[in-house]
Amino acid sequence: MRFLLVDRILEMESGKRAVGIKNITLSEDFLTYHFPEMPIMPGMLIAEALVQLSDWLVRETTDFQAMGIATAFERMRFRHLVRPGDQLRLEVEILSRTETEAAVKGKAFCEGTSVATVDFTLGLQPIDPYLTSDEARRLYRLILAPARRGNDGSSEHGQ
Repeated sequence: MRFLLVDRILEMESGKRAVGIKNITLSEDFLTYHFPEMPIMPGMLIAEALVQLSDWLVRETTDFQAMGIATAFERMRFRHLVRPGDQLRLEVEILSRTETEAAVKGKAFCEGTSVATVDFTLGLQPIDPYLTSDEARRLYRLILAPARRGNDGSSEHGQ
């Protein structure tokens, strides 16, 4: 099973920051057992949504030649429960970056209220062993907000 936890990318400032959304529905597989009588999104999956959005930022920034994988979590704070019907606004910012890693600050909001903040490190790796650059671009175009796509479906970066 694969969890894709970013439904739409709303903003992408190459190399700096990104904003995305995750809609939480009762049909999410992870809600089946967490918890059946009062389903909530697990905090680690909120953190994973922020990691996935930052991975898209790394991919876009490197022309889909590299990807980011979480290697360390320095700080996590979960403030409110996230339930079916909620929409998370995900915000990530790259604080510093080298050839091999990036320090990231992530924040998740629901209806303007902070539900989580996570500081983490991404290890940067070539994308090739996992998928091709063309496959990564195609996935990116699928979740990129329509306002950021051209009439032909391409992103404003020509990808």
